[in-house]
Amino acid sequence: MSKILVMLDEKSYEVSFDLPTPPENQLTVQVNGETLTVQIPDPSATLNDHAWMFVDERPYELLFDPDLRWVASHKGLHPVDVRDLEAMAPRHRSGDGRLKAPIPGLIARYLVDVGDEVTAGQPVVILEAMKMENEVRSPTNGRIEAIHVAPGETVASNTLLVEIS
Repeated sequence: MSKILVMLDEKSYEVSFDLPTPPENQLTVQVNGETLTVQIPDPSATLNDHAWMFVDERPYELLFDPDLRWVASHKGLHPVDVRDLEAMAPRHRSGDGRLKAPIPGLIARYLVDVGDEVTAGQPVVILEAMKMENEVRSPTNGRIEAIHVAPGETVASNTLLVEIS
């Protein structure tokens, strides 16, 4: 099962799904724990060719940017950010050992202490968002030099959480 985080108009949605096998055009997804059925009229079409989709038998006319930066509906153009929750490292890395919050949320707990050695991809902090626990992983090998936000505090996206040297 694939798990992604979709930010749409600054709201986050955790989505889980199994890709359908061709020629099947129906997909069962979980969005923030709610099960939905999505029907794609032509699953072999390219992403920007999809004009109509049915979600729980309700039709939606959508146009997707081929790079998934936006989606257009009858309500206008909506910015989109899609992140793979099963990726070994966060997509937005600073590259210098600074671990930042990938999404806004609540610091539930740290899985490391100052002075601990970590490896790239190792879970470092649990960030709660939309009642879901998200592991924030180390972008690099190194030692935990500083923890900047205490458990129980709410953070914005890109808040510096941990420094790794």
